[in-house]
Amino acid sequence: MPEKTGSGNFANVRHLQRELEKLKQSILALGAVTEGRVQTAVRAVESLDEKSAKWIMDSDYEIDEMEVDIEEECLKLLALYQPVAVDLRFIAVVIKINNDLERIGDEAANIAHRILEMAQSSRGSTQEVFDAPAMGDKVLAMLQQSLDALVHLDTNLANKILQADQQVDAAYWAAFRAITKIITENPHQVNYWINLLLVARHLERIADHATNVAEEVIYLVKGEVVRHMGRKSADWKPMTE
Repeated sequence: MPEKTGSGNFANVRHLQRELEKLKQSILALGAVTEGRVQTAVRAVESLDEKSAKWIMDSDYEIDEMEVDIEEECLKLLALYQPVAVDLRFIAVVIKINNDLERIGDEAANIAHRILEMAQSSRGSTQEVFDAPAMGDKVLAMLQQSLDALVHLDTNLANKILQADQQVDAAYWAAFRAITKIITENPHQVNYWINLLLVARHLERIADHATNVAEEVIYLVKGEVVRHMGRKSADWKPMTE
């Protein structure tokens, strides 16, 4: 078994660094795939594209498999090299980001499911109550920026994502209030509107996971834990049962 990275064994240290670089490329590849799924889901909402929605759902297993492979690689590196300091922090961050990216893939699949439901439902009023594509674009930008922050270890960009999350939260609650009002006025169209509201909820959850990635970038670079610090906007409240 290779010696610990702190032992001064230069060959093992060099080998570990190669493995860590491969791990970084793997997590970025997962990020690219996940980003593509979210982008497809956002575009599919606008036109209720059933074909794209079905593709997202049918291909979700690819993200699951990549997530498992990355987790196994992280555990292997921990067991073989017993890394310390920055190397250990990096692997810990990858494990967390890996989970968030997989959950983002799940949320994209959830949006796809809602699209299929909406396509089969009686369409709601033509009144614009929630601009799903606009919210989707903001969420997609957050995801893209979180991955850019990871690539460049950019904490300034990561902090901007934390602020953008508050805007998405506000957009979700505005949609919640508008759609619940519409449901009260048009109960015969409830299925369509509930699914539209759930699209908003899934987008808000993707923003949360993108924010998690940004927080992990800050931890990786600065060693600072910023989770739960001012994450929600002032008018945030838990969804009632």
